[in-house]
Amino acid sequence: MLTDKTFLISTLIGFITMIGAMTFYKYNELQAIKSNIESAIVKGIDPVAVRCAYANEKDVVCVAYGIANHQSTPHAKSR
Repeated sequence: MLTDKTFLISTLIGFITMIGAMTFYKYNELQAIKSNIESAIVKGIDPVAVRCAYANEKDVVCVAYGIANHQSTPHAKSR
């Protein structure tokens, strides 16, 4: 009976620690993104471009931004 309670408490502590660590990681990641966007604004860089540098491929805002700001590169002329 005591080992069951010990296992349950240990598992619960591990689960809560994991949630806390993931929350801490995401919070620090968002603070870094915020800092980079603020410095981009000061330097005159488009903040949406900085935000999209951290986004995944499923981010609809960044996909639309990429399509709207797509500039094709000039192709070399063939001889």
